Amino acid sequence: MTDVGQLPSWRPGGTRDALLGFLDDATTIPPEDRVAYFDNDGTLWCERPTYVQYEFYVDALRRRVEADPSLAGEAEFRAVLAGDSAAVGEIGLERVALALAGLFQGLDPQAFTREARTFLAGGAHPTLGRPLSAVRYRPMLELLDALRALDFTVGVVTGGGTEFVRAVSQELYGVPPELVVGTMIAYDLGQDADGRPALRRTARVLGDVNEGAAKVTNIQTQLGRPPVLAAGNSAGDHELLEWAAAAAGPHLSLLVDHDDPEREFAYASQAQTFEATEPVTATADRLGWTTVSMKDDWAVVFP
Repeated sequence: MTDVGQLPSWRPGGTRDALLGFLDDATTIPPEDRVAYFDNDGTLWCERPTYVQYEFYVDALRRRVEADPSLAGEAEFRAVLAGDSAAVGEIGLERVALALAGLFQGLDPQAFTREARTFLAGGAHPTLGRPLSAVRYRPMLELLDALRALDFTVGVVTGGGTEFVRAVSQELYGVPPELVVGTMIAYDLGQDADGRPALRRTARVLGDVNEGAAKVTNIQTQLGRPPVLAAGNSAGDHELLEWAAAAAGPHLSLLVDHDDPEREFAYASQAQTFEATEPVTATADRLGWTTVSMKDDWAVVFP
């Protein structure tokens, strides 16, 4: 039997019972098939009022504008600096994201990783009064630990930038960078001043934004192993959760519902690159996924 003490932040109830039942049944799954994938934003850490990676880019933009004020005149950057969500929506989030990604064009991978880690180490959440590293969800961290105790391979599958999440995934979640799948920025290969190979970031996206069906196809092409457990929080995770639910043996699809305005936020999670035909919680009910009520199922939200 699973040690119930390993999920102390999960309140007694149907959701916790489903988790403990899956962990018990997981011992019957061949070790090579024990694979779990978690969405990042809104599933493993807070995504409101804006994404952490978005704040990383805004911080970089402000520093670039100090050095070159003319950047503030570009439409995408003007909307971002003004905090004008309507203007961002009119321009298009994808176009704004690409413009922000261009701020790091020409950097080598190691330099970008250092910038991401420096931001995470010093950044604070704009409304919760916590360091960014402390807006992870404690119940989900406990679940990650419980899965690893059963020799699961645990990966993070994000709609955000692959390299940003890879820079911090080991520290935040104990997930090595090679098990992070996200939206990919292309690199150019050249040479440095000494003639050695040198990789440089571009502002080009490889393939589609890692949301919806792309999450499944990118996992297959990059990792090659389907999940028996998947967790998400929006319609952008629909196909990922369906994939886990299709496993032949024990499986679990978890949907995190943000319904706790006192300790975090209350909102209906939505995909960023397409419109869903129904609320994702209705989808979860219809397809038999396990919905996690942040308000009712979590005794503690943050570490």
